[in-house]
This record gives sequence, C-alpha cells and structure tokens, in this order.
Amino acid sequence: MSLRRLVLLVITLAGMALTGALGRWQLSRADEKQAMLAAAQAAERLPDADVGALLAASSPAQAAALMHRSITLRGHWLAGRSIYLENRVMDQKAGFYVLTPLQLEARSDVVLVVRGWAPRNFDDRSVLPPVQTPASEVELRGRLVDHVPSFFALGAESPGPIRQNVDLQAYARESGLPLAALMVQQVGPPSDGLTRDWPSPTSGADKNLSYAFQWFSLCALMGGLFFWFQVVRPFRSTRRGQSGH
Repeated sequence: MSLRRLVLLVITLAGMALTGALGRWQLSRADEKQAMLAAAQAAERLPDADVGALLAASSPAQAAALMHRSITLRGHWLAGRSIYLENRVMDQKAGFYVLTPLQLEARSDVVLVVRGWAPRNFDDRSVLPPVQTPASEVELRGRLVDHVPSFFALGAESPGPIRQNVDLQAYARESGLPLAALMVQQVGPPSDGLTRDWPSPTSGADKNLSYAFQWFSLCALMGGLFFWFQVVRPFRSTRRGQSGH
C-alpha cells in the first residue's frame, strides 16, 4: 500500500470513528430523554403530592422526587409580584405566560404558580394583559415543575414585570419571598382571563435520532467513498488494463 493510500485510510478510519461515536452519543441522549418522559408520565399518574412534602424539599433529590406530580394549593395571590414572560405561544397566538406567587393558606411559605397564558397587545408590547387576580382565597390544581422553558435572551433579565425568562432561585433572591423549591403549572379550564392549553410533554428524542441518522450517514459515506475510490476504481482500472493486452 502506498503512503498516500495509507494516509487516506487513517484519515477515513478516524473520521468514521468520530462520526460513529457522535451517532452513538445522540442515540444515548435519545434514550435518556425517552426515559425522562416515561418517568414524567408515570409521576403524573401518582396520587397528589403533599404540600408539606413540597415545602420540606430542600435538596435537588427531594425536589426531583416530586417533579410532575399533581398538587392542590390554597392561598392568596401576591398580585403585585406577578411576572409576564413574553413571546410565549399558545394555539398559534403570541402572548405571555403569567406567573404569580401564591402565599399558602395559614403559612408564610410561597409557591410561584404558572397561572396560564394571556394574549399580548400588538400596538404596545409594554401593555400588560387584562388578567384578573382575585384578592380572596383561591384553590387551584397544578403540576409540579422546576422551570419554564427558556428562550434565548441578550443580557441579563430586567427586574420589571415583563421578562423573557425566569429562574426560580434568582427570582427568590430578587423578591425576598420564601419560595418553595418547585413551581406549579396550573391546570384546568380558562379563568381570570387566562387559558391553560399547555402543550403535551414530549421527549425531544426525535431531534437526537435525526442527528444520529446524519452522523451514521456521514460515517457510511466516508467508508463508501474510500472503498469506491481506493479499492473499486483501482481494481477496475487494473482489470481494464489487463484485458487490453
């Protein structure tokens, strides 16, 4: 084997090893995401979580054990602390996710509630949607979550009511409220000017499977090109040369 062909073989094998490894990594990520979705769906079928367990969750492991569980809360809204996450879409319409802290009944503890979606004002993006926040005690059902899906944002979040994203721990420090370790995504029919047609949870594994297919295709292409140009074509040229004599 010539030095040139040997170098090409080494480069091809290295490229195939790299793309093959990347494809296998994407498959493993897809498996992880599918397992996480299955765990979330199983948690939703469990009995309601206890409010006391939510308030006692002080470690990531304790909070993770409550994730996606249903829960019922009673308390009073802290309306002045509401925040509005912009550029959120529901039913193909742009608007806000409205989050309001709920001070629990007979407690000082507070839970941040993702109450629902409200449409935006297209004439003036700084105008808050007309959401009603009852001053009386409310009861609501929801699902325990640790975050609201984030969008890309330039720079730090402003401290005002309209924001792009919210981080629970950062909001707890900013507000000084004794927030629980998880948020609650409220469920149920429309109320208070809010709709709650939340998208069904998906694993996102399809994207990883697509990436894996691309990496494995590139791996196969490298091997196929090397085999064609360095094995098949030289062999056919040799055969043609021999048959010409």
